[in-house]
Amino acid sequence: MFAFIGMLIVGFIVGLLARALKPGDDKLGWIMTILLGIGGSLIAGYVGRAAGWYAPGEPVGWIASIIGAIVLLVIYGMIKKR
Repeated sequence: MFAFIGMLIVGFIVGLLARALKPGDDKLGWIMTILLGIGGSLIAGYVGRAAGWYAPGEPVGWIASIIGAIVLLVIYGMIKKR
């Protein structure tokens, strides 16, 4: 149960940081922000570990998670415009 709550908190923090770093007005609610952060973390974690760039628990994982969330945010914006 605590792992699930921790995942939500980390997802929210990563989502907020991604939205703050990406320019533009992103009208997302807090649930979409959490999902954005969790999705970015999952994608960045999978790609980073598969490529051998970092191991689980390294601080660079946070940076990769934020970059992954920004990429998802850009993709979401492109889909939303259509």
